[in-house]
Amino acid sequence: MGSKGNRGVAIVSKIYCSSHEEVLVVRRRPHVVMGGGFVVTDSAHNVIFRVDGCGVVGTRGQLILRDANGDALLLIRRKEGMVEALSIHRKWKGLTFDYEGRPKLVFILKEPKKSCLAYNNTIKISLLPTNNNSDFYVRGYFSDKDCTIVDSTGYTVAQIGVTKEIEELMASKDVYHVIIKPGMDKAFIFGVIAILDYIHHESTSC
Repeated sequence: MGSKGNRGVAIVSKIYCSSHEEVLVVRRRPHVVMGGGFVVTDSAHNVIFRVDGCGVVGTRGQLILRDANGDALLLIRRKEGMVEALSIHRKWKGLTFDYEGRPKLVFILKEPKKSCLAYNNTIKISLLPTNNNSDFYVRGYFSDKDCTIVDSTGYTVAQIGVTKEIEELMASKDVYHVIIKPGMDKAFIFGVIAILDYIHHESTSC
């Protein structure tokens, strides 16, 4: 199962680190009705997070993770430019906000170009400040809703999937569940999922 690694680290905020395992449900919002994005709820159907895609934000490659009250927790941006165009990766930046509302970079996700992704389905996420134990990896196939997020030791901190009940109701996979392990920052996990959603041209993309 691996050592403790990154478990229990508050990446966005410690208030989103639970002492027990949680199963949360993602419901995608249609572009034509609400501009895209998705809503995250708990087992009691309470809204925990909302992600506004670029159809809502109005800028390609930019997403916002909000809490239940609609306050912004994470600003997510894809870095553009000549260097990015020539690189085998595109970089996504996750930024939180300090008490004065100034953005602070907390993680970078490296999105492989499509040709590379076809051969290697692992995506790397680095926390800042960077050290040897601050990396996470996405393994599996998000488009099939069959993937995991693991820490630097290989321990699974979140699992994305579709239950049989959901699959029978929503064959289009507009609804899926995410299992969050104890101590893991849920806001960080759904920030990563928002990027994966965009990469795979789902509800957050334009």
